[in-house]
Amino acid sequence: MHNFNIISREIEFCGRTLYIETGRMAKQANGSVFIRYGDSAVLVTASMGKDPVEGQDFFPLTVDYIEKMYASGKIPGGFFKREAKPSTSATLSARVIDRSIRPLFPDGFRNQVHVVLNVLAYDGKTDPEVLGILGASLALSISDIPFHGPIAGVTVGYIDNELVVNPYLPDLNERSTLNLAVGGSATSVVMIESAAQELSEDLMLDAVYAGHEEIKKLCALQEDFIKEAGKEKVEVTLISIPEELLQRVDNDYGTRIVESAMIIGKQERQDAFDNTEEEMLAKYLESDGEEAFAENEKWYKDAYEELIRRYVRESILKNKLRVDGRGFDDVRDITCEIDVLPMVHGSSLFTRGETQSLGTLTLGGGSDEQVIDGLEEEYKKSFYLHYNFPPFSVGEAGRMGPTGRRELGHGNLAERALKAVLPEKEKFPYTIRIVADTLESNGSSSMASICSGCMAMMAGGVPLKAAVAGIANGLIMDEAGDYVVLTDIVGLEDHLGDMDFKCAGTRAGITAMQMDIKIEGITKDIMRIALQKANVARMHILDIMHGCIEEPRDDLAPTAPRIEAFQIPVDKIGEVIGPSGKMIKSIIESCSVEIDISDDGTVRVLSPDKASIMQAKEMIMGIAVEPEIGQQFSGPVTRIEPYGVFVKILNGVKEGMVHVSQMHHSRVEHPEDMVKLGDIVNVISLGSEKGKLSLTMKGVEGNPEPKPGQPRERTYSNRRDDKGSDRDRGRRPQGRNDRYRR
Repeated sequence: MHNFNIISREIEFCGRTLYIETGRMAKQANGSVFIRYGDSAVLVTASMGKDPVEGQDFFPLTVDYIEKMYASGKIPGGFFKREAKPSTSATLSARVIDRSIRPLFPDGFRNQVHVVLNVLAYDGKTDPEVLGILGASLALSISDIPFHGPIAGVTVGYIDNELVVNPYLPDLNERSTLNLAVGGSATSVVMIESAAQELSEDLMLDAVYAGHEEIKKLCALQEDFIKEAGKEKVEVTLISIPEELLQRVDNDYGTRIVESAMIIGKQERQDAFDNTEEEMLAKYLESDGEEAFAENEKWYKDAYEELIRRYVRESILKNKLRVDGRGFDDVRDITCEIDVLPMVHGSSLFTRGETQSLGTLTLGGGSDEQVIDGLEEEYKKSFYLHYNFPPFSVGEAGRMGPTGRRELGHGNLAERALKAVLPEKEKFPYTIRIVADTLESNGSSSMASICSGCMAMMAGGVPLKAAVAGIANGLIMDEAGDYVVLTDIVGLEDHLGDMDFKCAGTRAGITAMQMDIKIEGITKDIMRIALQKANVARMHILDIMHGCIEEPRDDLAPTAPRIEAFQIPVDKIGEVIGPSGKMIKSIIESCSVEIDISDDGTVRVLSPDKASIMQAKEMIMGIAVEPEIGQQFSGPVTRIEPYGVFVKILNGVKEGMVHVSQMHHSRVEHPEDMVKLGDIVNVISLGSEKGKLSLTMKGVEGNPEPKPGQPRERTYSNRRDDKGSDRDRGRRPQGRNDRYRR
């Protein structure tokens, strides 16, 4: 029997019991915690490599968010019946954790660190993602890995005009106009990720700090837990540039670096940096000799990059000069274009400075919806945005591989920003796909993709509620606490700065917001200034977009499919589909349309041709809706029996019988005295009984008159289509049909 040394704590937090423990599971990791919140549970582990990674110029942190399907009582689909690659949702959750904890490791730390969050139980009400930042922080804090925590994360919703921290997931998804993830320490906010329904800057700021108040409680819980469960931090080697080499590079090339940093164009500026670095390395190779240079080459390069960082930041903070010469609040030049591509359903090109995004719209039907199968019940998405960032967009030659975490994250942010202004499904029953291809990038391509995606939809006739634009702001802060908030940052300001604050919305309010920082937190005043500047810049961009296209077009592009959506009774879905799909396939083939039928009886018919749609709709409604008594139709005679004839109506999708007594006011001895197979006759509905439709031809104009006694070729129904009729097999009919022979 194991003698586990279990250390645990339990508190009531936002209406549920929060339980944390260590000492029972995954004890060989540097740090591990089991967390249960409500009836959802996760296991979070933190592990560290023993030695620094050789030649690494960045901190090698990996965060994995693993969804175990058994957590919600599901078996994975597919042939192998086991979890495969992480879902998009899991990947985005891992990014949120990574962005929150990465700034809190020591500068120069190069040991590999791996944080793994395993979702072990999911109750359908408490999102395991809300435990991600808390679990990662706690596992790292009680481990011997160097970490400047603790931090924690919460979700904030806005339900019935009230801010709610960690709402139940159904309420967050169905009732809330805000979905805000906040990460922070006891003193400051370190991460924001949100989607909103056009909420004001003041409300968003209140939501962030309502979440931060609860984060303080979680940090206090961790501090208490760490006192009992925490390990002593190990001594690790922190990589730093030798001061004498840094000073040498500064003396020789500091002035050239300052001059190069002031060159306006991105490519020209980078060329100047590269040329100076190449000159520096050649000079030091000659002066040092090959052996000494080989030992110091990496430090020369690192020193050069560090001096670029210092001088660019100093120029902004002290000299009030940005790298491209703009003022702190200036937005780069913007050009908006629409209809830049033929054939597609909608297109636009948005260019801001040296960042350019091509947005394209594709419309489809229900079969084009994306099926999402995760821990929750399977559901479908009818709107999705795919963001692409090819190497050529930054002037590089590289491999075009699978979609990476960065592309998924940027695409998700843009998708959430635009989702808030989409029309209701009943009004616009299309599946909408936006592709945002980044053609050039020099800062904030994700915000450019929001603008290009919005204009592509407006140009394509999607009736958006409002136009959406996005902007990215930055921060430069020194050790003394002096800071500058920059509007519309370029790539170098993002790379060398302390914050990337993205904000998107309409004229009425914010629809998406994201913040990443490289320092240990920012103040409420800094965030308020960033929001105010983002508002001004957003209005400026919306004005320019409005000059290109004022509102969504009234009609779809000629190449786009038309959709007719209507309802049929749920109990008629089976009849419309038919055995093995025979009926629905015949309608699709005969009308040249696409048809989607939902479980609630919603039918969507797609085709570029309106007449084809209406024909298919008439056929479907003919099957699903019983003809009213007295309603008149016309159709061909498809069967003749001694007791009457069968007529197909509603384009052949429904068949009814005209009894021989209902064929004419006068007596008709045999149906063939009046009609023959294939004749088009006019009939009136007498109603249905047990699914069988009765028709009459009595008194209906346009029908033939009876001609008794006329010679005719006998016609019999084919009751056994697979074997043939009696006449087909050369036999004379037997029984009561004998008296009708001539």
